[in-house]
Amino acid sequence: MFTYNGIKIFYFSGTGNAKRVSLWIREFAADKNIDCQLENIAEIHTNENLNLNPQTLIIIISPIHGFNYPEITLDFIRRFPKGRNGIMLMNTRAGLKIGKFVTPGLTGIAFLLSSAILKSKGYNIVGMIPFDMLSNWLSIHPALSQKAVKFLHRKNYSRTKGYSDEIFEGKKVFTAYKDIVQDILISPVAFVYYFAGRFYLAKSYYASVDCDSCGLCIKQCPVRAIKGVNKRPFWTFKCESCMRCMANCPKKAVETPHGLFVMIGIICSTFGSYLFYKLFPFPIEPGFIKIILYSVFFFILLWIFYIIQHLLLKNRYIGKVISLMSLTHYKFWGRYRSIPDEEWKR
Repeated sequence: MFTYNGIKIFYFSGTGNAKRVSLWIREFAADKNIDCQLENIAEIHTNENLNLNPQTLIIIISPIHGFNYPEITLDFIRRFPKGRNGIMLMNTRAGLKIGKFVTPGLTGIAFLLSSAILKSKGYNIVGMIPFDMLSNWLSIHPALSQKAVKFLHRKNYSRTKGYSDEIFEGKKVFTAYKDIVQDILISPVAFVYYFAGRFYLAKSYYASVDCDSCGLCIKQCPVRAIKGVNKRPFWTFKCESCMRCMANCPKKAVETPHGLFVMIGIICSTFGSYLFYKLFPFPIEPGFIKIILYSVFFFILLWIFYIIQHLLLKNRYIGKVISLMSLTHYKFWGRYRSIPDEEWKR
């Protein structure tokens, strides 16, 4: 058991899942007359003036990207000032509805890495809680149905209420420990994603010919990863793949270049072996070196062809062809859609 005189929640949220859980906790805290304050990590540019009362419970909540917290959240944690507060780590993972069940996501190294950093600063980790909220990764699957969206909101609202009651009573809540084995097993993927994978995915978005250059995606990007190039949005390697741009575009013009990735994959498989044979006229061993070389080759091609594609999108007819090769272009794929609490509470 531990005591505190208030709660301060620091959240990062791309499409709203982590923010939604934060608002629910504040709602339940208000019912018990507990002071609960929210701060958006994306709007905190320095950690020097956080004004942390030593008796305040700190909650840090963020989505999981590549089985880890995204770079913006990790940077915030690394910059966190030293202290003695109790800290509860939370995350939102990709949840899906199968029958009457919610499929659990994976936290990976997010809690393990962050708790190690915070403990080295003097903090006491008093909880680790994952929430399997709505999966918003439209680059790999269609948007969830409205029925599934409502179901996942109800389930997670109920879970948040239960965990909040335990937190308000001063209990330690380490729900994440039940997933510790699979989280450790998936940790190598988390490291690969952090050092390489996220840079590939940063080029997973482009503005189709339906874009009217309103600039909303540029203004709303929480990490300022989108800039205007030739009067069109251009995604830089700073992109966190939070999906806010794709979810919020009023024209549904933000798409994933599936055709581009397939084309580059074919080029790599077709010419990669020949190229490496010419450069290295001897067998490349061990196997992981070959994987690294192919990955670098793929990355270079992606960077070059992404720029070429951006230039070609100026032509409306070529742009239409590019869109036809993107699954996100088609109506059946849909877009991520969160809904106000009053809709699913009916």
